[in-house]
Amino acid sequence: MDAFFVSTGLTALAEIGDRTQLLAFLLAARYRQAPQIVLGILLATLLNHLLAGLVGAWLAALLEPQILRWLLGLSFIVMACWILVPDEIDHARLPATQMGVITATMVTFFLAEMGDKTQIATVALTARFDALFWVIAGTTLGMMIANVPAVYLGDRLAHRLPIRTIQYTAAALFAALGLATLAGAGRSLGL
Repeated sequence: MDAFFVSTGLTALAEIGDRTQLLAFLLAARYRQAPQIVLGILLATLLNHLLAGLVGAWLAALLEPQILRWLLGLSFIVMACWILVPDEIDHARLPATQMGVITATMVTFFLAEMGDKTQIATVALTARFDALFWVIAGTTLGMMIANVPAVYLGDRLAHRLPIRTIQYTAAALFAALGLATLAGAGRSLGL
């Protein structure tokens, strides 16, 4: 269960101010059909994070434990730095409504997640915890925790959240997880 809770918390924090959260704001403003947008985000996230989790499980099986530990520790530290880089999104990339809101959301959200922080984190967390189901469940829940309010509350919420503080907190947690992994202390701490 540690994999679930760590994955949920890290993803929810990392997603605040992320480009996919910005995309959720844009989709809500354009289509104004929150339930369909939320369903599209859920389906895109499940598929994207399942693929990322399978890559993480494959890497864990492929690499020797020492190499994997160093690779994961360094990747968590890189994630900590990456979280501090502000994201932007191109407003012109939203598909036409003829696709249907759910499909348009799925396609744009899935593509926006490719190579994104939370996708890379899902790969690393799956390799770290060797708990594919719990990591995917956690990262998906974390995405929904961050993006459902973005869809329903839009700009009213975005201007009231302490984005920078949340980003620094997420960066600190990723850095701590990276250092614990490098130090080999992660297993004794339950991480």
